[in-house]
Amino acid sequence: MDEPRWLNEQEARVWRSYIHLKRDLSSLLERQMLRDDGLSAAEFALLVPLSESEDGVLRARDLGLAVGWERSRLSHQVSRMEKRGLLVRENCDEDARGSMVRLTDAGRAAIVAAAPAHVEAVRRYFFDVLTQDDLQALEAIFERVLAGLPKALAEECREED
Repeated sequence: MDEPRWLNEQEARVWRSYIHLKRDLSSLLERQMLRDDGLSAAEFALLVPLSESEDGVLRARDLGLAVGWERSRLSHQVSRMEKRGLLVRENCDEDARGSMVRLTDAGRAAIVAAAPAHVEAVRRYFFDVLTQDDLQALEAIFERVLAGLPKALAEECREED
């Protein structure tokens, strides 16, 4: 068995910083949205692609892929949001096995109300502390790391269950 390629001190610091940033920024943004607009991060995650789609409708499978969720998690979250009147599930005309998820007027109103404070918080806690050079470097880094991720495996895992 090959010896693991352990992280050196700098790599470990960078990795821990990334983990802490992801955890703390996500938590801060979610608390703000829940407090100000009554939306959870999961609800906002589904409302965004639906609000950006044509007519506020997506196939459930496409919505799951857009947010990186497996089928069971998506189904449970859609059910919770249906109960709140934020979206509805409909039959898919092209495929009887599939379903469509539609944004309701209440769902659209919720994301329209939440978006300004959310984008302001993203700016305040992320973009406002970065220089233009930082942004260019991060964009290149994120694209390189994302390109190196095994896409087929990630999609396969999301389609399970």
